[in-house]
Amino acid sequence: MKTTIKDLGEIELLNRLKRFMRCRQIDDDLAEINTINKNLLINTDLLVEKIHFSEKISNAKDIGWKCITTNISDLICSGSENIISFTVGLVLPPSTHWEWVENLYEGMCEAMDEFGGEIIGGDCSCGETKIISITAIGEMKPPRLHRGSALPGDYIVSTGYHGLSRLGLALLTSEQLPSNVEISRELANRAISAHKRPYPAKKALQALIECKPESMNWRAAGTDSSDGLLEAIRGICQSSNCQAVLSKTSILKDPDWPEDSKWDEWILNGGEDYELILSIPKEWAEALSKKLRSAKIIGFIKEGKPNIFWENLEAINIAQSSLFQHF
Repeated sequence: MKTTIKDLGEIELLNRLKRFMRCRQIDDDLAEINTINKNLLINTDLLVEKIHFSEKISNAKDIGWKCITTNISDLICSGSENIISFTVGLVLPPSTHWEWVENLYEGMCEAMDEFGGEIIGGDCSCGETKIISITAIGEMKPPRLHRGSALPGDYIVSTGYHGLSRLGLALLTSEQLPSNVEISRELANRAISAHKRPYPAKKALQALIECKPESMNWRAAGTDSSDGLLEAIRGICQSSNCQAVLSKTSILKDPDWPEDSKWDEWILNGGEDYELILSIPKEWAEALSKKLRSAKIIGFIKEGKPNIFWENLEAINIAQSSLFQHF
């Protein structure tokens, strides 16, 4: 018979979770972070069962990995490559098995082994639905990527493929695909992996830092594509009060992606791809596209009321076409 959270009680639950953290780390109601001359970035994300994750398509370890990596992506797309620590808040139905919680934390630890950081505390409570709240802390160093730092003349750079996670979700839920196009087993495997175990663009941030021309300052705009490629660009345009012009032929596609216009919607609006979307000076953008094989210039920034256009000046109506929504 499997042990449930109700069987354990709060004190035993906390005692069991202590092994995932340093000694005495959660003996108090708060966590102490000792820093010397460091500026920190702090991010919090919520994942709610049946909205952000489902045990029907992901096991607890995969969910744990995703909880951590999505937060890491938010730190990375703000310019932080030094991931320091995490706090974990849990809302669990009393019938939850301890094994599920243990596997959740093991998945978190797998992600931290890969990208850095440690769990320093958190909180837990009971509720009808599983909710996981992660607060991530990273060190702030140049470049501090803001959505509001784009300027006319910048080039827009994407650091990887889009649409894979959306395809992975469709395959895992047996959702009907956009058209009757047969996809390769290799593409299917990459898509499922992209959805269940997203990989933050840490190498892309490192490449961005390493290839900055010496004559330039650190001014750069950026975000990640967690809510979709177009939504990331819209956010930069809105915050920077500018327009984006995109090239349809430059949008990155997986080599095995179907050549069918119906599939392009998932590339533009699928969400949960976690690539960096950057608006940076032309010389820097060209240097990044040469240094990082997966990076590609997909458009440019111009003056004007916030909007996104294709290069033929056809406006892109994101509000009507967007597939990914939190509510």
